[in-house]
Amino acid sequence: MDRRRLLLGTAGAATLAWLGACSTSSDPKESGVETLTYGDDPSQRVELTRPRGEAKGVVVVIHGGFWRSQYDLSLGRPLAKDLAAHGWLAANIEYRRVGDGGGWPTTGDDVARAIDAVGATPDVDTSTLLTLGHSAGGHLATWVVGRTQETAVTGVVSQAGVLDLSAARSAGLGGGAVDALLGSGGDLRDADPMSRIPLSVPVRCIHGRDDANVPISQSKDYVAAATKAGADATLTEVDGDHFVLIDVRSDVWRRTRGLLDDLAA
Repeated sequence: MDRRRLLLGTAGAATLAWLGACSTSSDPKESGVETLTYGDDPSQRVELTRPRGEAKGVVVVIHGGFWRSQYDLSLGRPLAKDLAAHGWLAANIEYRRVGDGGGWPTTGDDVARAIDAVGATPDVDTSTLLTLGHSAGGHLATWVVGRTQETAVTGVVSQAGVLDLSAARSAGLGGGAVDALLGSGGDLRDADPMSRIPLSVPVRCIHGRDDANVPISQSKDYVAAATKAGADATLTEVDGDHFVLIDVRSDVWRRTRGLLDDLAA
């Protein structure tokens, strides 16, 4: 398997393996993907990939990359394509990130607006609307519940999500990524999914036991706090690292699709 190397800015600047299949993306203009905008900034856009026939629901794909501008929605394209092949309408969203006009609360507000834009699309049925996010995208997928105005999220799947910002900041995850996200004026409590417990929708966390980028304790601690508060939250532990979760050829990805299917049942 070909691998590409990326730096995610973790402490010690460790070089991390990135699965080539997950980073390869086609030109959306050549693949029938529809682009929808929700603002004037080039990053305020959504790529819609539709299934053949009636969709069983909408999955909003939120890419990771520690909220930094060098990582973009191309990371979500393989996931969106696979989801559409399995009957989902996939909405792969882009948002302003640190270094691209983002930071807090801009980044979170963009995600909420992107989901509202999907909900306002005339021929999109959002009666089942799930957010799916990897890493920093898992943070956003969980945080955004309740913030949208047009569209109600009905369930969340967090793939190795950064779900406890206070702990992530203390551990220096992503080489100080939380501090970079918050900048000088961001409110950690406002941005932290732990502060929003309990959510009114089910949250399904899936996390690799060997994740060196976002430790599995991020998901364990979130699920423990959520269930203690009476929320519907579970953790699926899997073998593998941070990136196996978004390798669409892996058994772990198939298990993730299963979590989505269960939430739509």
